[in-house]
Amino acid sequence: MLCNVCKQNEAKVHLTQIVGDKMQKVDLCEDCSKEKGVVDPTSYSLAELFLNPAAATAAASTAEPEAPAPGSDVRCPTCGYSQADFKKAGRFGCSDCYTTFGEGLETMLKTMHKGTRHTGKVPAVFQQSRVEAQKLKLLQKKLEKAVAEENYEEAAQLRDEIKRLKA
Repeated sequence: MLCNVCKQNEAKVHLTQIVGDKMQKVDLCEDCSKEKGVVDPTSYSLAELFLNPAAATAAASTAEPEAPAPGSDVRCPTCGYSQADFKKAGRFGCSDCYTTFGEGLETMLKTMHKGTRHTGKVPAVFQQSRVEAQKLKLLQKKLEKAVAEENYEEAAQLRDEIKRLKA
């Protein structure tokens, strides 16, 4: 099997990361693994390779530690986590980390996941009732708005639609 990076040498380092139901595999030769900073595979996150390959390469090629980027020395006041800890572990230390590192978190999450809203997994049996409940909520908000604006014709139509959904 050839290295995924150089496509020339035989791959000796095989990294596998499973996130949810998706599996990511990276096969690297010894030289490329050293270039990417894979020294101890047990403490290595594939997210670092995929999200910021330049930083991994720079960190591995220089003997001196990399100078921290502005704002990267910020630590959570509750748990002491830093952004580097988050990138390595793939999760925050506590709920206060979300407010501490809130700036730029949305773009980082969009690159790591499908979106920024957790939808969770719902059994197929309950999916339809969940959709109906969301539609009912939306119609009730529209009804309140129509009544507040004294648009009684629209309010009557929305009321009838709500009754039909509840039946």
